[in-house]
Amino acid sequence: MNSRHTATSVLPDDAENALLIGRIWDFETAGPRVVAVHGEDMFDIQRLAGTVSELLERTDPAADVRSAIADRSVIEPRWKTADVVEASLRQDTSRPFLLAPVDLQVIKACGVTFVDSMIERVIEERCGGESSRATAMRELVGKALGGSITGVRPGSLQAAEAKRVLIAEGLWSQYLEVGIGPDPEVFTKAPVLSSVGLGAGVGIPSFSSWNNPEPELVLIVNSRGDVRGATLGNDVNLRDVEGRSALLLGKAKDNNASSALGPFIRLIDEGFTLDTVRQEEILLRVEGTDGYAMEGRNSVARISRPFEELVAATFGPHHQYPDGFALFTGTLFAPTQDRDTPGQGFTHKTGDVVAIKSRHLGTLVNHVAPAEELPEWTFGVRQLFNYLRSEEPTAPVHG
Repeated sequence: MNSRHTATSVLPDDAENALLIGRIWDFETAGPRVVAVHGEDMFDIQRLAGTVSELLERTDPAADVRSAIADRSVIEPRWKTADVVEASLRQDTSRPFLLAPVDLQVIKACGVTFVDSMIERVIEERCGGESSRATAMRELVGKALGGSITGVRPGSLQAAEAKRVLIAEGLWSQYLEVGIGPDPEVFTKAPVLSSVGLGAGVGIPSFSSWNNPEPELVLIVNSRGDVRGATLGNDVNLRDVEGRSALLLGKAKDNNASSALGPFIRLIDEGFTLDTVRQEEILLRVEGTDGYAMEGRNSVARISRPFEELVAATFGPHHQYPDGFALFTGTLFAPTQDRDTPGQGFTHKTGDVVAIKSRHLGTLVNHVAPAEELPEWTFGVRQLFNYLRSEEPTAPVHG
């Protein structure tokens, strides 16, 4: 792992004001602990809530966490933040290390929520997943669209007119339907407890040769549909697989270690509101062992649908989540620069270090490896329940 990442760079820029919660693997109790970060100290708040899901069901979880860590007679710091972050970045599983900061929440994701990435999805579809055709197809689609749908409100009369024109030109696509149509794309990204956290490997299956990271803002929502916090996520994507058919979305999106979240959840409070989140700038940097470097930016303010619409499309009378859910909100980033062969764009290589950073949420750092060679996901809901009953579970992998 890139040694230039430290506890200071991993935490938010305003860490002294941030209310951060997460999960670590604790060797003393042989299981996952819910933690809160306050400066140099990390507090075990398991007595307040056995799971992150349970914590976020409280009426005011932010106030409850602040009160708990302020009363040192009840909850004392157990770990140093820098030590846990260092162990996580070094993948040192002999010491306490960070897990994904969610547990019982379902991992959901929204796709095609930015015009730029929507166009790239159209290109993938037109290429049939063949990266060698991307440049020519990008020019063709770009010329036909002419920027005419930029800024169009999904589901509006203008969107309906754009749809009519594109159909007439033979360029209508299922991706344009969810990009500017009345209904957003929402899918299940990963099973409960399968996401990986800071420092872990993210997996690219051997059957993919065209793939990329997707740096995203992730909303953390409780069972009532209330947004309780936010974190960073990497919605690892296999462009060749999804490009062959949108019906292969599950194969393109849900693989071993294909969902990364973290480093922490920042709870919504008076200093960090949904309006703060709406303006977040998410920066991406990929560094390869071959000296290659790529940077990107995901400006959340350019999202085509408000958070409330995405949450309502996920949760409501039509679908409930009794343990809450984590919602990837989509990405503006679409890598088009060539890495090796001209015209074939970007794809990952084993050993790539992916850093996703934002001012208020910190930095999520992971490395790329073959999905088949990463540790298998073995710690599931049954093991978590065993642990919460104070039984000793099997050793974790994702947790």
